[in-house]
Amino acid sequence: MLKLIANRLLLITFILLAPLSLIKADDVSTSYLELPPAIMKHVPTVIRIQTANADDFVEPILMIDGVKREILSDEEGLYLEYTFTEASEVQLIQQSRIESKRITPIPLWLSILPPLIAIVMALITKEVFSSLFIGLLIGTSVIYKYSGISFFVAIFKGAFAIIDTYLMYALLSHEHLSIIIFSMLIGGMVTLISLNGGMKGIVNILSKYANNRRSGQFITYIMGMLIFFDDYANTLVVGNTMRPVTDKLKISREKLAYIVDSTSAPIAAIAFITTWIGAELSYIQQGIAEVGLSSSAYSVFLQSLKYSFYPILTLIFVPMLIWQRRDFGPMLKAEKQAKMATQRSTEKKGRSPQIMKELEVAEDVQPRWFNAVIPVFIVVAGTIAGLIYTGWNPAIWGNDHLSFTSKLSTTIGDADVFNALIWSSLAGVFAALLLTTSQRILNLKESIEGLINGFKTMFHAILILSLAWSLALLTEHLHTAEFITGLLTSINISPEFIPALTFVFSAAIAFSTGSSWGTMAIIYPLILPAIWKIGLEAGMDTEAILPLFYNAVSTVLAGSVLGDHCSPISDTTILSSLACSCHHIHHVRTQMPYALVVGSIALIIGTLPSAFGFPVIASYALAIGILFVFIRLKGKLI
Repeated sequence: MLKLIANRLLLITFILLAPLSLIKADDVSTSYLELPPAIMKHVPTVIRIQTANADDFVEPILMIDGVKREILSDEEGLYLEYTFTEASEVQLIQQSRIESKRITPIPLWLSILPPLIAIVMALITKEVFSSLFIGLLIGTSVIYKYSGISFFVAIFKGAFAIIDTYLMYALLSHEHLSIIIFSMLIGGMVTLISLNGGMKGIVNILSKYANNRRSGQFITYIMGMLIFFDDYANTLVVGNTMRPVTDKLKISREKLAYIVDSTSAPIAAIAFITTWIGAELSYIQQGIAEVGLSSSAYSVFLQSLKYSFYPILTLIFVPMLIWQRRDFGPMLKAEKQAKMATQRSTEKKGRSPQIMKELEVAEDVQPRWFNAVIPVFIVVAGTIAGLIYTGWNPAIWGNDHLSFTSKLSTTIGDADVFNALIWSSLAGVFAALLLTTSQRILNLKESIEGLINGFKTMFHAILILSLAWSLALLTEHLHTAEFITGLLTSINISPEFIPALTFVFSAAIAFSTGSSWGTMAIIYPLILPAIWKIGLEAGMDTEAILPLFYNAVSTVLAGSVLGDHCSPISDTTILSSLACSCHHIHHVRTQMPYALVVGSIALIIGTLPSAFGFPVIASYALAIGILFVFIRLKGKLI
């Protein structure tokens, strides 16, 4: 019987793998044509050309559909930029060698399928891993299918490409590896300060002030506002620190994750001195250089802050919810369950009973608050010190024409945030290790085991992050953002409507790709010159265009943060779930209604009227009043 089953399995395997042998030999032969991973219809494609023999160079000839094309050169070598609109034959003639490739461009609308399918599946099935994998498989299979491979083989090669191409490239990124290392170190430190009684000591102290659900949420909110300089540090430090306190007060993990997530990116995006400021200023500088503005990028950023309705209203909406003790939608259900529950299900909330058992404090360990405060303070202070150290420029600080705020913001904007985070978290781990062993709470072996257990707690989130990064890379190859932004630029409307549409499309791109930074990088170079040009064509002078320009600068940022808050494949959303030990999809489903309510009011009451000249202060006053009344009418007391 077993032999029969084995033979059938071998037969099935042979049948499945047989089509792979049908791949043409040309696919594995040496190619001097370097094509991008995906060639999209109506999107400019850069074709790179490698010379066959550097010692006996003869300029190659490149023909597309029998027509000779002009070959250009740059520092990377020879290339041609061409926009494919239909299936074409590309021929490269070098010396006596002729290389031909049949190119079938992929319809641009297919680029939206991978993120869309991943997001819809995640929301329906409440399971992230398979949703992300299916989204990736759809995208990679489409790429291989349009490369001329049969459908069946395309699925196989697409599945392999998820691992050997997209996941591998995602993990080889310096920034992504830095986030993984930082997350693991924070997880190890949190586990260690839990085992040495430090976290319990903090809980005992905070319990004196957080003696009810309202005060517990307020303290979480205040901590989130204080750690304003980086969204990753904010999420991991506040979530891990406040989780035991909110558990004791029967505040749901979903509510904790919402407060943490809503005080990370919003405050980091608009604060004067954050790890975001460097990227924001560089994108703005590109825009103002193209339109010919004499203003500095930092002054434009400051002028645009008053139009950042979504981040500011989010930071106001959270304490309004807490103060009124009201919730609505899925969050209301989660809060009721948490308040009525006598014992929390650790497995449901994202940590296995075994891991939770390993985090339990021994009965003979005396709770000492400084065992947790010192490592956490070192992480916070160390991050700030690392940002200043890596971004220090004597020329900036020697310039008497710059204010102190400008000097500091420029320094942090030029800093290496990832190195600063790694250094500070490593210092925090060393501090926790020293405090634990010096007081003989745990010996060195037990402390190291605790650290390793802390690393284990991060595996779930790291896997999700890795798949999310892979999907983001795939959407970049498929030009998903170009599909969405193309809809915006093709609409011929009044300039006053551009900021509102920019907000919507930025949110849509950030939601689809899970990256607010990626959205800013794509939208800023497109929308800033566009709104200036549209304003001039509408007969507006410079003074009339500037408010719209500032509004557009802010709406790209605000829309990116909104889409990031709603997306289940966003790294900050995933990190918030991780830090709060909240089921990831539960966090997304409970946070999304709140984000959409604030986003809708920010758009209708703030962005749109302000573009037509309505006073910004009046917009904020009206929006805050509407949010207050909405919570009062829609929300239910907890």
